[in-house]
Amino acid sequence: MSTTRSINPDAPLQSDRNLAMELVRVTEAAAISASRWIGRGDKNSADGAAVDAMRRAFDSVAITGTVVIGEGEMDEAPMLYIGEKVGSGGPEVDIAVDPLEGTSICARGMPNAIATLAVAEKGGFLHAPDIYMDKIAVGPGLPDGVVHIDASPKENLRNLAQAKKSSIEDLVVCTLDRDRHKDIIRACREAGARIMLIPDGDVAGVVACSQPEAGVDMYIGWGGAPEGVLAAAALRCIGGQMQGRLIYEDDTQRERAKSMGISDPDRIFQVEDMARGDVMFSATGVTTGAMLRGVQRTANRAITHSIVMRSKTGTVRYIEGHHNFSVKPNLFLA
Repeated sequence: MSTTRSINPDAPLQSDRNLAMELVRVTEAAAISASRWIGRGDKNSADGAAVDAMRRAFDSVAITGTVVIGEGEMDEAPMLYIGEKVGSGGPEVDIAVDPLEGTSICARGMPNAIATLAVAEKGGFLHAPDIYMDKIAVGPGLPDGVVHIDASPKENLRNLAQAKKSSIEDLVVCTLDRDRHKDIIRACREAGARIMLIPDGDVAGVVACSQPEAGVDMYIGWGGAPEGVLAAAALRCIGGQMQGRLIYEDDTQRERAKSMGISDPDRIFQVEDMARGDVMFSATGVTTGAMLRGVQRTANRAITHSIVMRSKTGTVRYIEGHHNFSVKPNLFLA
């Protein structure tokens, strides 16, 4: 006996408890496609494979989604552009995507490349322009305001160590390995903290603060604003604190932010400002990192490792997928 589930396009996001599992299939498809390009020195092809797979996989997801954090404007990117509609029909939701976070590290065969996306009720995500965002993040279970984006690294480390009942020497700070962070790195080391430098992938870097096994106590530094929204979506689900402030290189970027509804250009955004309401987050490892194992491939099979979580329930699931290409030759539509 078969049954047909009717879809109410006005139904809230929380009405469909199966959606989180559908999102994993989308990030799995992107990760498996990108994995073909690991270590081949071609970041554009790796990104293109992930984008194409994710876009096609969305076709089978029962949502009416609008990409609000994506690959650029419609005239700047051919796929998964801001404003694009995805899904096969269903509740209206906003989508934040990074089909391959860490294109360069995937191309170089380095750790921490992931395929990731988040879904929120309509209007749930900050519409962040594709510019820099100054960020600071810590994990869950700490006093509100234990760190602040305007405090010095030494002050933040002192307060964090006190809250964790540890010494500063026990703390690990994660940041992108960039010249712009040299003063932050020096200040953290002078205070006694240890530094974990990552070449790319600050979504994974922020989320690592919420995972004890990752060994990261604080994330700090400049990264992409869209990635900041994705990281905030994850923290809404898994717990933790984060602050972000947009960094403008010229007046054009300020006007761009204003056109996207950001009236105060110097506002400090909290997690709830960037990802509101019922939020779901999914990520699949492309290369092995602190958060997820990478795709393991053979001629006819692949094994994926994913995380999916939901803010409404606080549930976090790690999913190991075994994919048989002889049974599912077109994984994009799985």
